[in-house]
Amino acid sequence: MFWAELNRFKIKVYGEKSKIKLKNISDTDDILFLHNLLTNDIKGLKKGHFNYNLRLTGSGEPVDDFFVYRDEGFFILDTNKNPEELITELSRLKLSLKVYFEPLKYRHLIISGERAQNFLEDIGFEIPEDFSFMKKENMYVAKNPLRIGKGTYEIFGNVEDVVQKLQQFKKIDEKGLEQLRIKNCIPKIGKELRKGFHPLEANILHAFSLEKGCYVGQETIARVYFRGRPPRTLVLFKTDGNLRENKKILFNRKAVGTITSLTPDKSYGLGYVLRDFAEENREFETENGKIVILKECLFKF
Repeated sequence: MFWAELNRFKIKVYGEKSKIKLKNISDTDDILFLHNLLTNDIKGLKKGHFNYNLRLTGSGEPVDDFFVYRDEGFFILDTNKNPEELITELSRLKLSLKVYFEPLKYRHLIISGERAQNFLEDIGFEIPEDFSFMKKENMYVAKNPLRIGKGTYEIFGNVEDVVQKLQQFKKIDEKGLEQLRIKNCIPKIGKELRKGFHPLEANILHAFSLEKGCYVGQETIARVYFRGRPPRTLVLFKTDGNLRENKKILFNRKAVGTITSLTPDKSYGLGYVLRDFAEENREFETENGKIVILKECLFKF
C-alpha cells in the first residue's frame, strides 16, 4: 500500500429553500445553483455519494473541474483552485440565489494498494463503493477511481491521526501521482481538458448529464454528443525519445494529433489523435521521437 497527500481545497456549499419552483418541486438554492452551473446531475445526486463535474464556458470549453460530495444538508466542492478566489467568483455567479460558501481547512489523503481496505477497517470505516463516501465525525472516506485510477480511496477532513498511522507505509510525491494518473488514462484540467479540445474527445461521459437540461455550455455538449463520436479521441501511448508536451503527433509527416501530457520520466503520455488513427500498437512520429499507442482511453466503472 502507498499513500499521498493532495494539494486540494474544500468548500462547503449550502442554501435556503428556493422560491423558484420547477415541476412543483421546490429545491434549496444551493441545489439549483450547482445544478445549473455544472455539467453533471446535482439534483439527482444521492446523499453519501459524489460525482465529477466540469464548469464550462458558453462555447463548451472547460474552465474548472470539481468533485461534488452531497452530505446531509450541504455539498462539499473539491477543487484545485484557491478557495478564496473561487468563493468570490461563485458569489458573483449566484446572483439573487441564497447560497453560502465556506472554506474548509481539510487535509486530503489518498491510499491505494493491497492493504488499503484493511487500513480503512483498522481506522474504523466500512469500505465504500465507487463514487460513494462514509463519514465519521469530521472525517470522510471515499472511493474515487477518477483521481489516479481504480482501487484508490480518499480520506479528507481532520486527518492528523491518520497521517501518523500512515507513516509505516510508502509515501509518493506529486511526480509519482502524475505517473499514475497518466498511465491510468485520467484526463486533467489544464492538460487534456482545456481550450482547443472538446471535453467529449476525452471520453468522459461520466462528467455529464445529458438529460438534466440547461447549464452553461450545454448546447455545445449536446450538439457534439448527438451528432455522433467526435473526430479525435484520447489515447495512452509509450514513448521513444525526448518528447515534449503540446507537440504534434505525425503520420507520414502530417499532423494527426497532439501530445497533452507526459509522465515525469517521459516513458508514457496522453494525447489526442484522429479517431481513424487510434489503433493499438500503431506507431507515430513527433519532432523529438516516436510514440506507440497502447490503448484508447475509455472509462468503465
